[in-house]
Amino acid sequence: MKDKRIAVLLSGGVDSSVVVYELARQGLDFDCFYIKIGPEEEEEWDCSSEEDLEMATFVAKKYNRKLEVIDCHREYWDQVTKYTMDKVRAGYTPNPDVMCNRLIKFGAFHEKRGHEYDLIATGHYAQTEWIDGEKWLVTSPDPVKDQTDFLAQIYDWQLKKAIFPIGHMMKEEVREIAEREHLINAKRKDSQGICFLGKINYNDYLRRYLGENPGDVIELETGRLLGQHRGLWFHTIGQRKGLGFGEGPWFAIKKDMEKNILYVSRGYNPQTAYTQVFRIHDFHFLTREVGFDRVTFKIRHTADYLPATIRKEENGVYRVEAAQPIHGVAPGQFCVVYDEQHHRCFGSGEIMWSE
Repeated sequence: MKDKRIAVLLSGGVDSSVVVYELARQGLDFDCFYIKIGPEEEEEWDCSSEEDLEMATFVAKKYNRKLEVIDCHREYWDQVTKYTMDKVRAGYTPNPDVMCNRLIKFGAFHEKRGHEYDLIATGHYAQTEWIDGEKWLVTSPDPVKDQTDFLAQIYDWQLKKAIFPIGHMMKEEVREIAEREHLINAKRKDSQGICFLGKINYNDYLRRYLGENPGDVIELETGRLLGQHRGLWFHTIGQRKGLGFGEGPWFAIKKDMEKNILYVSRGYNPQTAYTQVFRIHDFHFLTREVGFDRVTFKIRHTADYLPATIRKEENGVYRVEAAQPIHGVAPGQFCVVYDEQHHRCFGSGEIMWSE
């Protein structure tokens, strides 16, 4: 990579900071960029953390690099935040961080400055591998931190430009390097939650932009009216916390968007909360289209890869049959598909409403 121009996306967190160290250690030439994002209204809801920017500035300076701030605030609102609100309003469970990688980190940034560079480096826990002349996204050795699921919607040309200099490391190794090199954020906690919200409560954010729309909460098995919800967008399938009813625990099982009804089931492990067969559509292949048979998959950010068989049906719909029932399959989630050894990531598709 000695002859390649490299752009590093420096967030202020420990992972991207160790990326800067790694590239500097290898004697590579690179420039650092901080991407500013946030909700629509800057003044009250702007979550581009001053602390993030300060940390990023210190790290860039330590390695004699200038840090350039790239304002993607408007693009984030127009694309990622709008996607999130539209999906939630329609009753789906979206993942804005997945779309942020495609549309902002490897999208809007590329249009503004990234096109001037051969490679874009991030602090994701993921790897790439060339197999028979094709570049594939492959999993990190750290199963807990692996972030291939967040990258499974990027385009093939974006994957070709992406490098993940710490993707082969365990999180503990990254922390050790940061402490050994006296990086200012060595002990900083990992960020949690949706990237553009910062410390803002997700339900407060939904309430601000979508308001409330009260409707009935009904026990699925008996038809008993339990009370009222404040809006279906405040709930996701499989949710247990925050339902606010006695005699529980209760799980959100199904949404009737037309009648504005939330159906729930009671118990610590209700069978109605589990699904073994579901369908996905709009499947996005990362490197190229592959034939599915025996694969592994995940529907949320966990360390577990679940065996399944996948069959293509009509109109670009795929039928997923898991080896065992799984909890909390929600429309709008991304089903991320891997090979049988959960090594190569093939891509992901959106879970559809069940019949």
